[in-house]
Amino acid sequence: MKTLHLFKTLAFAGIMLLFISIDPIQLTAQEVDESHTLTQSEKQQVVDSIAKFMREKYVFPDKGNEMGELVLNNFKAGSYDGISDPRKFADVLSEDLLTINNDRHIGVRYMPERIALMKKSETDENNKELEELEKREREFSNFNFKEIDILPGNVGYLKFNSFMDASVAGATAVAAMNFLTHTDALIVDLTDNGGGSPSLIQLITTYFFEDTEHLNSFYIREGDKMEQFWTLTYVPGEKLLNTDIYVLTSSRTFSGAEEFTYNLKNLKRAVIVGETTGGGAHPVAGHIINDNFIVRVPYGRAINPITNTNWEGTGIKPDIEVSKQLAKETAYKMALDSLVKKEQNEEIKNLLAWASKGLQAKLSPIIIDEKSIKTYTGNYGPRKITYANGELYYQRDDGPKMKMIPMSKDLFMFEEIDYFRLQIIVENGKAIAVEGHYDNGSTDRHDRS
Repeated sequence: MKTLHLFKTLAFAGIMLLFISIDPIQLTAQEVDESHTLTQSEKQQVVDSIAKFMREKYVFPDKGNEMGELVLNNFKAGSYDGISDPRKFADVLSEDLLTINNDRHIGVRYMPERIALMKKSETDENNKELEELEKREREFSNFNFKEIDILPGNVGYLKFNSFMDASVAGATAVAAMNFLTHTDALIVDLTDNGGGSPSLIQLITTYFFEDTEHLNSFYIREGDKMEQFWTLTYVPGEKLLNTDIYVLTSSRTFSGAEEFTYNLKNLKRAVIVGETTGGGAHPVAGHIINDNFIVRVPYGRAINPITNTNWEGTGIKPDIEVSKQLAKETAYKMALDSLVKKEQNEEIKNLLAWASKGLQAKLSPIIIDEKSIKTYTGNYGPRKITYANGELYYQRDDGPKMKMIPMSKDLFMFEEIDYFRLQIIVENGKAIAVEGHYDNGSTDRHDRS
């Protein structure tokens, strides 16, 4: 069975949606119709149509004209004569267009199956095939909401990989935000989020502000008009007004995910942690060329009300630059350290400090020399420490063996149990006991057998 991918461009408040990924149509090899051989006349039709759409609709008319002229001249020069694979033809055209203006929303795609469904849906009002297909795709992915958690220290974590339109993903977003209502800090992970709909950006962002805020505007070339987006006047449930917000980014964070990040950064409502984002600030529409090809044409540009510009081509530089792999732990530790300073309850303060010290060990691993490690092995009452492959392992009674992660030369933590740590008591260079430390402040000790 051939895989189909959601491409249909929807509208919200007069704005065509930002595409939900840098390259939203990942065609599989099975999707390529190997029996379809490009003719010269079809190539000319595709090139002529691309030139027309770019000239008439691309957000910057001069660049649109240049792109149109480029593909027309390339066709006349025979640059595309040796291409018979329709998918390769689409890829080459996309690459050529990007040489004029490296707008990563631009693209040509070969997708006959999806086009057939779209055309059938447009001509037959009773046809539900495309609608049902898209509904199934959205629900199968849980609207791209991937993970929600309350981390130790009452820090919320929310990861979702696209901003689907609020008309379909709104209920899931509301449920997520209501689950996170009572967190003291929130990490929003957009490291794999390729963008999407301004409507979901509005909905989620509204939970972070008490008053109405102007988030973003779009200049639309057609009609020479502006469209504004503000936070909503109402969202279900309580807002997270006093919750510290951290947004995680990577080079894959793109389009609508960048708008969300850029809005919160300039409204000074979030700390951005991670990598510089992809750099796509143009809303885009898909235009059917024929039964086989679609071209994506950006038709507007974002204008932030604070900076009066956007992130196109440059991306958004984070406040704290770290790799994608370290972004979550870095933001989590920042959140805990900030909460420690503000917390008045000593018991909670100790729990926050406990979690923060554990994270520090992950961010800055401690290396202990092999000679010292081996001196720790032995039996300590019901507790046992063994050595294998350069690592220490801890076991109590008949429980599972757990790798010991150094926090210092003689203090260790465990992935499996975050409430417990083990201290090695050393005298005169010899391990004489172990002491268990618990996050509630209690301890217990066992001498070496």
